[in-house]
Amino acid sequence: MPPKKTKKINVRSQGSSSEIKRLGVEIPKVSFDFMYYQDDKENFSIRGRDVRYLEVLLRRLRDLSKLTVQEIVNNRSKSLRCHPIDWQDTTEPNGFGIPNEDQVVVTAYQFQISANEHGRVHGFFRDNVFYIVWLDPDHNLYR
Repeated sequence: MPPKKTKKINVRSQGSSSEIKRLGVEIPKVSFDFMYYQDDKENFSIRGRDVRYLEVLLRRLRDLSKLTVQEIVNNRSKSLRCHPIDWQDTTEPNGFGIPNEDQVVVTAYQFQISANEHGRVHGFFRDNVFYIVWLDPDHNLYR
């Protein structure tokens, strides 16, 4: 059987690279989940907070849900102050206390609800979901 002939392609007739259509890849925005939320820890309770606290919290979550994980964790804004939690520097050196935490939580993070007035949110990212574990209106994690 004779070998197959290779078809020659004229690359000049293919058009310029500026004519190539680029596919827009949408990076998913962050969503929030309360699956691991712990409202039974006295240090991280929102009992007694007024409606204003919840309004500010929900507004912050809404605004952050317009961003990607990278945009949040790389944001150096003083109004957000998102950073990893170093448990050894906290009042909770053993972490969240979630079953199988070492397999569930890669890195714990916190971010500010508003400029020092309404405390922090503590949790962790898995893919594009931030799991809220504690709400900390009184800054009790770093006393």
